[in-house]
Order: sequence, then C-alpha cells, then structure tokens
Amino acid sequence: MKSSSYQSGFTLLELLVVLVVLVSLITLASPAIQRSLRAGQAGASMSNLRQLVTANLAYAADNDGRFSPAQSPDNLIRWHGARASGSSAFDPTKGFLSPYLGKSNRVSTCPLFKDHISDGSSWELGTGGYGYNAIYIGGTYNNNFTPERAVNISNPTQTVMFSTTAFAKSDGLQEYPYSEPFRWVDPNGNLAGPLQPSTHFRANGKAIIAWCDGHVTQERPNSESGPNYYGGDNRDSEIGWFGPSTNNGFWNPKQSFGP
Repeated sequence: MKSSSYQSGFTLLELLVVLVVLVSLITLASPAIQRSLRAGQAGASMSNLRQLVTANLAYAADNDGRFSPAQSPDNLIRWHGARASGSSAFDPTKGFLSPYLGKSNRVSTCPLFKDHISDGSSWELGTGGYGYNAIYIGGTYNNNFTPERAVNISNPTQTVMFSTTAFAKSDGLQEYPYSEPFRWVDPNGNLAGPLQPSTHFRANGKAIIAWCDGHVTQERPNSESGPNYYGGDNRDSEIGWFGPSTNNGFWNPKQSFGP
C-alpha cells in the first residue's frame, strides 16, 4: 500500500492578514509597554533618591548635624562633584556626598534621564538627573553657604531634599544640580524675585521627590512656565513646580541657620 502525503501552507493573502493583525496588536500594546517600562524605571529612580537621602543623613551625622553643602563658596565643590577650576568639568566622584554613595562614589543615574546625560564639557556632570534643595537645605549665598541642621527642619515629611531635575536648552535637556523653589531668598532670609523651575516630571508626567524624612513620592505638576532664559522651553520639556507656592511651598523648612 502506497503512503500518501498531504502538504498545506499559507497563501499570500493569509500571510498578509496575519501580518496586519500582528502589527495592529503591537501598535495597541506599545503605549502600555512603554508605561510599564517607565513605571519600572521610576521605581529604580525612587531607589536612587532614597540612597541620596541616606547619604545626606550620614553626612549630617558626621558633620555636627548639618547636611551637605550645596556648594563651596568658590563653587569648585558641589554636593555631586568637584572641579579643578572654573572652566573644567566636574569630577563626579569628588563631591561632598561622594564618600557616602557606595563603591562608585558617585550619584546613580536616573534611568528615565539616561538619554539626556550631559557630555564631559558640562558644568553639571555627575548629578544623575537629580537636584538638591540648595536654597534651604544645602545653604546657598543667602546664609553664607552654611547648610541646615537636620534638627531645625520643623516638618521633614513635607520638606523637599532632592527631586528629579533638568535644565531646558534650545537643543534639548541637560543635568541640573538644584531643585529650585518658586522664589530666591536674599541675604536677610527674605523671599525675593521669581526663579525658574527645575523639577522634571519625567515619570509618566510625575516628578519623583525625596523628602527630608527619607520617604519618596511621585508628584504631579501644579504649574509650568514657558521659554526659559537660555532658549529652552520648560513647558515642552515637562519642567515645572508642584505643591503650594506660599512661602516657597515644600522647599522651605522654615529654617533657622544658627551657629
């Protein structure tokens, strides 16, 4: 008895139909996949920010209760790195917090910001896409660069220590080391003129905020500004503020910069 065989296959039309169905499914699933990917990256970024808070608390424990300075008076050392001169880039392993950041001695890069990390010529190299509440916690010019003591922060659960930040340029974004409040503070401690925002809402439209008590949250913007002073557009770049603006909002711990 002879054996018989049966051979079948897809017609060209059937293959085209299958292809169209697959492309449609991929197109429909793509936004969900992107949101899921960003959610995972946001979780990693939240972990990075917790590490920064822990490092700053450890710094305070070793330095009479004062947090890390935002920068040295000559601006050659900052919380995230140091440079040899005013024209050189920052070494991201030589900042005030570097000895408290593990074996790498540097700030971990926010995975949501990795495509925007500046090249070696940037002043801001080494921030990882995060900014420090310098004007109050880190001690800027308004208090002779003296950082705040942890015990003087009256409401650490609602005082910003770090946030996701960025700086808008005409050709895109770069790192920015400070989480700016609504207004700057004069040498007498009084609120003065407006500042530009630096909080970056890159986690599916939310900014990631590390508070002074160590907890980390995701916050939506309350307002955004338009073009900045350097040709960038804060609104298009998802840069703005969150929370109330009264008395500089969540950036102001009602500090007492005592001796």
